Amino acid sequence: MSSNSDPQLAPPGAGLPSIELWVARLLFALKRLRGNRETFVAKFEQERAAIRTLVASCPEVQRGEQVLIARLRGLEDSSRNWSLWMTLDHLRITNTALAGAISALAAGKVPPGKVSTAAVKPSATVTGTVEAEFECSCDVLLASIKAATELKTQVRYAHPWFGPLDAFGWAAMAGMHMGIHREQIQSIVAGLRR
Repeated sequence: MSSNSDPQLAPPGAGLPSIELWVARLLFALKRLRGNRETFVAKFEQERAAIRTLVASCPEVQRGEQVLIARLRGLEDSSRNWSLWMTLDHLRITNTALAGAISALAAGKVPPGKVSTAAVKPSATVTGTVEAEFECSCDVLLASIKAATELKTQVRYAHPWFGPLDAFGWAAMAGMHMGIHREQIQSIVAGLRR
């Protein structure tokens, strides 16, 4: 359903319900245990292609229209009223941050600052230029994963939900994160068609 007003949502950074977070941590640990660089890259590229298809299926005049969707697993409540472009903007921000974290950790350095889910929320006024910026951020992230000589690094950088992660953990997160927001884009596109 499209939203013309601001719904009452949890504040940015409020996180996930505790049981859902516990399950997410378990599933993410399994993903890291069973995965490798090649599977992480393949998952990311698969989700990127699916997002491209969804974007192309949506008329450009509707891509900036915010749509209130039901909350999906892995999605904060504050992220439920985004447009397609806002979702791409969030992915652009996070892909760039993930690339920076992976590159720094692979070089034996801890990135500066603290990761915050509230800090990676998109702009409501984002425009169509974000589509190319999103693609660029995907290229940068993939390049950082492929360039790292070793992803299982000694140094760690903390994620607010998953704790201290090495470069391998951040690489594992890339495709999983894209998948959550691909589902979000599917819901937004479906809402625009109603």
